Amino acid sequence: MRSAIQILGSALVALFLLVLPVAAADVGFDTAPLSVVTADGKTHDFTVELALDSEQRALGLMNRRDMAADHGMLFDFGQTRQVLMWMKNTYLPLDMLFILADGKVATIRENAVPLSEAIIDSRVPVAFVLEVNAGTVKRLGLHEGDRVVAERIKGK
Repeated sequence: MRSAIQILGSALVALFLLVLPVAAADVGFDTAPLSVVTADGKTHDFTVELALDSEQRALGLMNRRDMAADHGMLFDFGQTRQVLMWMKNTYLPLDMLFILADGKVATIRENAVPLSEAIIDSRVPVAFVLEVNAGTVKRLGLHEGDRVVAERIKGK
C-alpha cells in the first residue's frame, strides 16, 4: 500500500507536468494600433500584439496556427542593435519588417519558412521588428523606406 506522501508526491509530479506546457501560454501580450505609411502616402492599419520583454520576445508568435490579415506582432528591443530572428515552433509563414528607431523600414524579409531554424538577419541595427502574415508585404506594396507609425515608435 502506498503512503500518503507517495500519493501526494505522484500527484504533485502529475500536476507539474500538466502545468508546464501552460507556462508559455501564460505569457500575455498587450495590443496597440500601428500603421505602415508607404512612400506614395497610402496608410495600412494593423492591430499588433506587443512583445516588450525578453519572455514575450522569446515566445513571439510561436505555436499560433492563424492570425487575422490586419494583425501582427511588434517586437520592441528597447535599443538599436542587429537582430536575429528564427521560425522555430512558428507555424505561420511570416513577413518581417525590420524598423529603425525613427520608424523607417530598413530591411524586409518575406515569406519566412514555418518551423525553420534558419537565422533571419536584420542586416543593420534596428529597434523594432514587425511580423505580419506572409504575403502582406507584396499584397500591400510595402517597401524598404516606408514608415511605421505607432505610439512606441518615436518617428521624425
